[in-house]
Amino acid sequence: MDRTLCLTLILFAAAMSLADSNYSSGGLLLSTDAADSVLAPPDNSDSDGGFSSMDSMLHWAISHSDPEKLKESAQAQQRLSPSELQKRQMEIKEIMEKTRMPSDAELMKIAISDLNNMSASLEDRYRALQELLELVEPLDNANDLHKLGGLLVITQELNHSDPGIRTVAAWILGKASQNNPIVQQQALELRVLSKLMNMVKSNSLEEANKALYAVSALIRNNAASQQVFYAEAGGRMLQDILRNADLDIRLRKKAVLLLADLAAYQLENVDSDGSPFFNDRDLLKSIVDLTASPDLDLQEKALVAIKSLLQLRITEAVVFRDFCALDYALNRMKQSLHASMADEYQRDYVMDLESLRDEVEQIFHKKLVKQ
Repeated sequence: MDRTLCLTLILFAAAMSLADSNYSSGGLLLSTDAADSVLAPPDNSDSDGGFSSMDSMLHWAISHSDPEKLKESAQAQQRLSPSELQKRQMEIKEIMEKTRMPSDAELMKIAISDLNNMSASLEDRYRALQELLELVEPLDNANDLHKLGGLLVITQELNHSDPGIRTVAAWILGKASQNNPIVQQQALELRVLSKLMNMVKSNSLEEANKALYAVSALIRNNAASQQVFYAEAGGRMLQDILRNADLDIRLRKKAVLLLADLAAYQLENVDSDGSPFFNDRDLLKSIVDLTASPDLDLQEKALVAIKSLLQLRITEAVVFRDFCALDYALNRMKQSLHASMADEYQRDYVMDLESLRDEVEQIFHKKLVKQ
């Protein structure tokens, strides 16, 4: 008996065994729903869905069979005519197809198709975007997004009239391009950066936050994207956010973190010309002023940015001293942190923050001496 025939007989016996069990308990003979099917294959995260091989199918069938019923069924099947046996094989194949789970690529194609459907409801578009948001997290899926036509579709959703749709679309772009130079380059070619920068000014807090998240992801460690960012007045955008204390604090944290990343990238690429906006007096002062924030996390991010900015050759220590009053700001912060150490629940974090503050102060004084 060849391997395919043997597998068919075992699968049929397994199906009949499980069917008898279901029937005796009052259930249906066989469910055609993959989620409820008694013949649902084992989960396999390394495959596209269903059984990864004939061997895995065979092992599954044997493990789900009653040995006595398997023997009886095998003897019965041997008495079937070729046409009857072929019919049994088709039944088993149909069951296996119904229980097969779609791959990530197939799910992405479905979501992209829904977005391309101009008659799709707002709810359906939102659901499709939410599915893509989850699916693009793995690097391989993110790289496949453009090949499947998804990146262009998502870019078009940035122009949707609904702020919720625009928000999720920006979120997807940010997640897909995070530490991914391939997607960063693809997005740059689609010219989405300027659109996202405009969305940062949105009255919708979530849209503004997700847009800035996407901007950060697109330009992080990417020289070409950073050039576009500077050309589109990205420095002015960050300065407007940082100096406006009435804005959502999450947006201000993202802005100062982005500035710190840009300065750190400049430090790692010392041969390249630094952007003039790093030495903008108003920008530097807006960063130093953040050290007075009651939010310790914002203080920390401000210190990280100041640390990198001080180490840039383009910045001047006297500007930090005379215009930004960095000496006064660091001393005020020291007193505030010492007072906060009385709280045992945040003492360790405050001590780490004081250590960072002291490091920034030393770098600042060394820069003053050198210049």
